Amino acid sequence: MKKYLELVNKAIGASLLIGLGNYALLKLGNPIGPVIFALGLLGVCYMGLNLFTGKCGFLFADKIKITDLLIILVVNLLAGYAIGLAFSVTDKEVMANAIAKVSTWNISLSFLIKSVLCGVIMYIAVYMYKKGTSLGIIYGIPLFIFCSFQHCIANVITLGVARTFDWSLLICVLGNFIGSLLMWYLSKDIERK
Repeated sequence: MKKYLELVNKAIGASLLIGLGNYALLKLGNPIGPVIFALGLLGVCYMGLNLFTGKCGFLFADKIKITDLLIILVVNLLAGYAIGLAFSVTDKEVMANAIAKVSTWNISLSFLIKSVLCGVIMYIAVYMYKKGTSLGIIYGIPLFIFCSFQHCIANVITLGVARTFDWSLLICVLGNFIGSLLMWYLSKDIERK
């Protein structure tokens, strides 16, 4: 039971840090927002928190139990939405920006590809952090935001801020998962050498 409580607490903490980064993005926009957003993933990595998009690419390499990964995902999504709702009452401008952003999302091949590419970047960022450098996070997070790639936990927070729901979130979860695992698969032979 203690293990699951820690798993949940670390997932809530990760959602909060990504929420703070996403709030800065919605408030400040480009070019400052994407740079500040990187603080969220830096905090997640340095504090050892549980972020689905930072864990899913390491499912096999770190021998993560699929049930643990699913718990992390569900908690990230629920906590992220709740955090977004809390943010929605703090600033009407942030809420308006979130509503505008959600209005551009759709269920399409393009949205899936943007989600896959975000998963690729997330894997690279966390992989580089595990190898001793934060450069993957510092450059990777602004990169996926500037390119309009889709991050499922940031998106669920935006949905909370907008006080709505969009089924594209499920496409985003799938795409992030595929992109992270694809990058792991493509790099695993290199790791063995």
